Amino acid sequence: MGEIKNIGVFTSGGDSPGMNACIRAVVRTATYHGVQVTGIRRGLQGLVEGDFVDLPSQAVSNIVQRGGTILKSARSEDFRTKEGRKKAYENIKAKNIDAIVAIGGDGTFKGLSVFNEEFDIVSTGAPGTIDNDLYGTDYTIGFDTAINTIVSAVDKLRDTASSHDRLFVVEVMGNDSGFLALHSGIGVGAEAILVPEEKTRIPKLIKKLREDLRASKTSCIVIVAEGDDAGGAYEISEQVKNKLPHFDTKVTVLGHLQRGGSPTAYDRLLASRLGSAAVEALLSGKKSVMAGLINNEVVLTPFEETWGVKLKPDPSLLRLSEILST
Repeated sequence: MGEIKNIGVFTSGGDSPGMNACIRAVVRTATYHGVQVTGIRRGLQGLVEGDFVDLPSQAVSNIVQRGGTILKSARSEDFRTKEGRKKAYENIKAKNIDAIVAIGGDGTFKGLSVFNEEFDIVSTGAPGTIDNDLYGTDYTIGFDTAINTIVSAVDKLRDTASSHDRLFVVEVMGNDSGFLALHSGIGVGAEAILVPEEKTRIPKLIKKLREDLRASKTSCIVIVAEGDDAGGAYEISEQVKNKLPHFDTKVTVLGHLQRGGSPTAYDRLLASRLGSAAVEALLSGKKSVMAGLINNEVVLTPFEETWGVKLKPDPSLLRLSEILST
């Protein structure tokens, strides 16, 4: 590996709160070590199109508190082709970029891994996704903020649910991951939490809600991940209405609201640690690894392991959610 003088950085996949803090950490750490940074706009598509911007230290001032990503993000069908990746490689060489730090999820690291193998690109990554579903880190950048956004929204729904004796079925993100649903559900004291990793039994849900009704509960909250096997919030709501027509059942889909907002202090700190670690891993000769946090220690995990191991929610938390909802 030759001397690294210019590091490219991009954000890819769905945006997550804390990405800007991570970009800032990459720039400031590289600057500290005397290395130039080039921002790559619009993720992998920006690599294909050569959409670059110089990022001196002052360029990342006053962004640590901002949600979204100043470098923007986009999907790239072009990068899925060999021709597109060849264009990306040529653009990198033309800009004299020696290494890359990618901030994103498993799709980002999969694409970059293919790129690395074809053109021997030196790269590291940091986990930027609200889903918290990457192996190699206890928490991903944006997860904590998304949880707090969900909790804040559902707390407000609980107020109106209590005022009208209503049942709210709240859908949160998580197409094949129940981390957001489980953590937020416990946080808001949900009566039921439905996640993709556990088979949903509608009769069991109906029985639970009927028991809550008999116990004279003035409100009920059901949190469901969008990828739950019984369907999304609307489908589950219809099944509940058919069995419990006396419930005033409402549906709320939080959608992309969960991605936005200023990152929490925890996400800012996490993003700063992992962005800095990704740069220092490059400078120490590492490549094709993601910087993550396990037991509050920074660890480096090979890209292929980040998606090769399927993460599941902690069974003890699933049990806890049942205990606390009685």
